[in-house]
Amino acid sequence: MRCLAPYQTGLWLAEYMDMRCQLCRIYRSTPQSQLLHHQTQSSLDNITNAPPTRIALKKHSFLTNIVHQVNSHLSSGLLCTHCHNDITWLPRPFEVDIAPSISLSIQASTYYEYPIRQAIRAFKHQEDMTKLPLLLHAIRQLPRPHGCHRNNSVIVAMPTTSQRLVKRWFDPVSILSAQLSKHWQIPLWHGVQRIDNTISQQGLSRAERLNNLDNAFALIEKPAVKRIILFDDVATTGASLQALGRTLHSSFGVAPLDQHQPSHGYHLFAYALAHGNQ
Repeated sequence: MRCLAPYQTGLWLAEYMDMRCQLCRIYRSTPQSQLLHHQTQSSLDNITNAPPTRIALKKHSFLTNIVHQVNSHLSSGLLCTHCHNDITWLPRPFEVDIAPSISLSIQASTYYEYPIRQAIRAFKHQEDMTKLPLLLHAIRQLPRPHGCHRNNSVIVAMPTTSQRLVKRWFDPVSILSAQLSKHWQIPLWHGVQRIDNTISQQGLSRAERLNNLDNAFALIEKPAVKRIILFDDVATTGASLQALGRTLHSSFGVAPLDQHQPSHGYHLFAYALAHGNQ
């Protein structure tokens, strides 16, 4: 049996074993045990009163209903309705320039504020895997780009340097992007490398962020598909995604999707888990 990484185990437990909201810890819906008991009793009553020739069909229907209800519960989200509605989802996209007269639109799942801000910080800086289910819920709010699928698109997680990877021992954005890849059914692509040893973007002004990322990325291979989706955890000013978009544009002319562009060209999309000032 394949051994799960700690964060994978935590996600599995949160999604399949714990029915409580990841914020208020109140049940997200009717307790699964109560739901299954009700369904079981109802189905058994129907089976008892049914003609013998239909018992097999009723059993099949019972099992089908159980599977449907369980799948419905597991796909309903990791927050209760109240906590979900307290968060502002899918704020209006904002744009950054990647070339003269070419802008890149960045769509975030939500704003960088409570409770997402605290969850991201704890996950990134304290390796608190208990916050990952909430971030997974936020990832699932992102709509897959129109026209993108596994055969024509790839996801590019914001690269990190080997120095930072050694210092931190894990790459938070890679973990989050893997969940986005699973959610959208679009593969990850590792054709961009971080080649700088710049300081952290936190605490820098917008101009300082842009200067800090000059020549920060390099392509190590050419993508086999035409649609490239950039992903970062936090887009405070969008400087990191902007720098990455500039690198891709200068390398082979990739640009944001536009109805006036030829369909055979490369197209660029950008997404983030959260957007806002720190």
